[in-house]
Amino acid sequence: MKTKVAFICVHNSCRSQMAEALGKLYGNSVFESYSAGTETKHQINQDAARITKELYNTDINQAKKSKLLSDIPEVDIVIKMGCNVVCPILPGKHIEDWGLDGPTGKSDDEFIKTAKTIEEKVKELDRRIENNEIKLD
Repeated sequence: MKTKVAFICVHNSCRSQMAEALGKLYGNSVFESYSAGTETKHQINQDAARITKELYNTDINQAKKSKLLSDIPEVDIVIKMGCNVVCPILPGKHIEDWGLDGPTGKSDDEFIKTAKTIEEKVKELDRRIENNEIKLD
């Protein structure tokens, strides 16, 4: 059975959505990706959607909406995206905080930088899970 990973932040409209999409793109053979938050937004951040489409040809708008923690299954690994406020709490066997600043309201360069950082971290997470470097028992 594949490891289940949740990428969480407060609104589930930008960083966590990008991480879920990149997790599906780069980690799909090793883990299942989910994203959620404690509050929902009426739509995915459109700058995040555009940049993710341009860089990775992945459409996070397609059948995607902001999801609550209760909308996703129980997970093994919880990745907090870096909430400057109180980050959501979700139980998991392994929890880490990636400490990413939100690019909302900033330039495309900030969104690209955030996407590239998430890509690197997702690939590293994929490698760590595959090599059993994260203890889940």
